[in-house]
Amino acid sequence: MKLDDFDFDLPEALIATRPARPRSAAKLLVADGAETRDLTVADLPSQLRAGDRLVLNDTRVIPARLTGTRTRMSAQGEVTAKIEVTLMEPQADGTWAALAKPMRKLKVGENINFSDSLQAEVKAMDEGLRLAFNVTGDAFETALNAAGAMPLPPYIAAKRAPDARDHEDYQTIWAKRAGAVAAPTASLHFDEALMAALTARGVDISFVTLHVGAGTFLPVTVEDVTRHKMHAEWGSVSAEAAAQINATKAAGGRIIPVGTTALRLIESAAQHGTIHPFEGTTEIFIYPGYAWQITDALMTNFHLPKSTLLMLVSALMGKARMDEVYAYAIAQQYRFFSYGDASLLIPSQTDQTQDARPS
Repeated sequence: MKLDDFDFDLPEALIATRPARPRSAAKLLVADGAETRDLTVADLPSQLRAGDRLVLNDTRVIPARLTGTRTRMSAQGEVTAKIEVTLMEPQADGTWAALAKPMRKLKVGENINFSDSLQAEVKAMDEGLRLAFNVTGDAFETALNAAGAMPLPPYIAAKRAPDARDHEDYQTIWAKRAGAVAAPTASLHFDEALMAALTARGVDISFVTLHVGAGTFLPVTVEDVTRHKMHAEWGSVSAEAAAQINATKAAGGRIIPVGTTALRLIESAAQHGTIHPFEGTTEIFIYPGYAWQITDALMTNFHLPKSTLLMLVSALMGKARMDEVYAYAIAQQYRFFSYGDASLLIPSQTDQTQDARPS
């Protein structure tokens, strides 16, 4: 299975830089086996059955992009440099892994001032930048929310700067557990009206947590995709969520994660068709030939060429079918990537066994 097998030409005009308003007004392409339907996200309840269960990721995106200054004394006096920092993930010792630009202007022991309330000391640089902030807990979250900008994906950030609208747009309505530096973007389409309609339809909901890391945007660099190593992300499936999912499966309902983050987490927590409580990191890489454990269908956005997420949906639906779906989406002017439109992928019984042996 070669990387070029997952390439396609995407017109730049189809890369969304703002979401639909209202959220559920986004287009929804339903790929139900071999059938394709054009709907909107507001129509999602009509495509589901009473007793189906949606699995939602309740991670909360932190405003991880910070701009600050470093001050250093020299023979000529006080010298100040502007430093741009992107937080990556918290460490067990309380520091944060981060990226900085320009890194060469920092030294261990120096402080970066982001605001009157938020400063960080450079603790390490040898195996990546580590920062220790002056506040923790709720005080850190308050200071970060005031000083930081939302970490928009590179393909949006290249077109425009983050602004105040992104603090709302790039966050799900149920976001709860802070720690992600990228949003579970399929869930951005949900609003209160849609949630009420799903409840009225008899669709059940379970919440899990996967803190999406910046590694989600890293490109695949190996030609043989089976040799790609995924980045690690922290996730949690509670005993309650596991019991709910298992009960739905036992009753004949479908398990439908919303977003590839929720999917990767529940597949990591499942064995032999049963999901178990889980807490820890997952590096699961799903590509054609994967033996599915718990997922019956998936709601997701449209993904980048040559990305691991395109490989994941190809594993669910079969590569040939996903080639058809993406060609159709481009022809019908669906909007792509994080702020783009959505798809509901419902495999037939044969879809998940297609492409079972890597080429």
